[in-house]
Amino acid sequence: MSRLHRLVFLIGLVAALPAAAQQPATRPPSGREEIHLSFAPVVKQVAPAVVNVYSRRVVQTRAPVFNDALLRRFFGNAFPLVVPRQRVLNSLGSGVILDPSGLIVTNDHVIKDAEEISVVLSDRREFPAKVLLADEHLDLAVLKIGVPGEKLPVLPIGDSDRLEVGDLVLAVGNPFGVGQTVTSGIVSGLARTGTGISEFGSFIQTDAPINPGNSGGALVDMDGKLVGINTAIFSESGGSIGIGFAIPTGLVQSVLYAAQHGEHVVKQPWFGLEGKGVGADEARKLGLPRLGGVLVEDVAADSPAAKAGIRKGDVVLAVDGHDIEDAEALRFRLATHRIDSTAQFTLWHDGRTHMIMVTLVAPPEQPPRDITLLTGHHPLAGASVGNLNPAFADELNLPQNRRGVVISAFEPNSTAARLGLQRGDVLLSLDRHRIDDVAQLRSMLAGSEPPWTLDIERGDKTFTFVVR
Repeated sequence: MSRLHRLVFLIGLVAALPAAAQQPATRPPSGREEIHLSFAPVVKQVAPAVVNVYSRRVVQTRAPVFNDALLRRFFGNAFPLVVPRQRVLNSLGSGVILDPSGLIVTNDHVIKDAEEISVVLSDRREFPAKVLLADEHLDLAVLKIGVPGEKLPVLPIGDSDRLEVGDLVLAVGNPFGVGQTVTSGIVSGLARTGTGISEFGSFIQTDAPINPGNSGGALVDMDGKLVGINTAIFSESGGSIGIGFAIPTGLVQSVLYAAQHGEHVVKQPWFGLEGKGVGADEARKLGLPRLGGVLVEDVAADSPAAKAGIRKGDVVLAVDGHDIEDAEALRFRLATHRIDSTAQFTLWHDGRTHMIMVTLVAPPEQPPRDITLLTGHHPLAGASVGNLNPAFADELNLPQNRRGVVISAFEPNSTAARLGLQRGDVLLSLDRHRIDDVAQLRSMLAGSEPPWTLDIERGDKTFTFVVR
């Protein structure tokens, strides 16, 4: 057959094909399985409940009055050639409507120190917003906008504990200010701790692109339910490289519940133990059924843990059936519970696994704080100090079992402030004498003379100041 005859034959063959075979049919999906082939139905359901959050704050800067070589020749460098000026900083983020009355959850870092906050809905209407609750340690905040006589669309809250690695998810927000945008990906990891994003770990990791402006936006599953609040990315360039983190809905629900009940802070329940993650060698020595858990190092007297019979040397393996890998994961699980709620703990005790039920209570205010402003001629002049108790420690994001004397505030330009001390610093000793409470510290300062040697604890580090 010649080339011409072959060409004629192929043209005739194509012409003889049915019309449906020549071009694909376009039709709406006929069932749930086919709907999941497109994200469009999920996006239409989710998009109205995701908003843009704009915040504005004014910062003071010092700008040159003039920068002329001739003037500097006459006045010299000692002349104050700078004056304070105000500069307006604007930031952009996202948020999720979770209550039809106008309650919106976003990240704390999106609205931190903002003097004005505006919320723009998906239909482009703009409303001023006020902050009902902001928790720096959880990196979550709840905003309120006024919509009299109107119920706003809300995003149903899903159970992030049901997620599995490999599940499809969508990230909805306003990256780079280009407008509401949807990106897709999968769950890359669960219960991520040690990220340094906030003090409460157990983040959802996803490769759905999360870029600047996405913070506070929604991470949703294929049922259109919220499973996380997009919070941070791991990046060396500032853009997404496929490693993003979202706060699970367990914490989101705790913050929303607190705001709905008129609370301005999220009070963490008190369990009363401190511990550390179990390494491979320790797990082998203890005979643990698996690697992981939290080894109990201290149990507070009269705490829920003590009353439940938990002792030093026990290992917390799980809470409510969720494996605990380290102390950060335990703290997260406790934070998802409300005060006076009950939690189930799985313990390794005396070489066996035990299950106990524990009622979590509000952190107590004992011993009394005794907040005192220190005055006089010494390194702590101008600092307000107080006795640590579980409630006070929780406010300062310190271990609830921590005891001693802590700095709670400063007077502007005080000696203590100029020394570089910070709120939350725990005072360990003065002139090598241990500090146990505020009354003792006042007595020690009254009889002290320079030079002073002050030891403090900040996080997991200890610092020594010598002041002459």
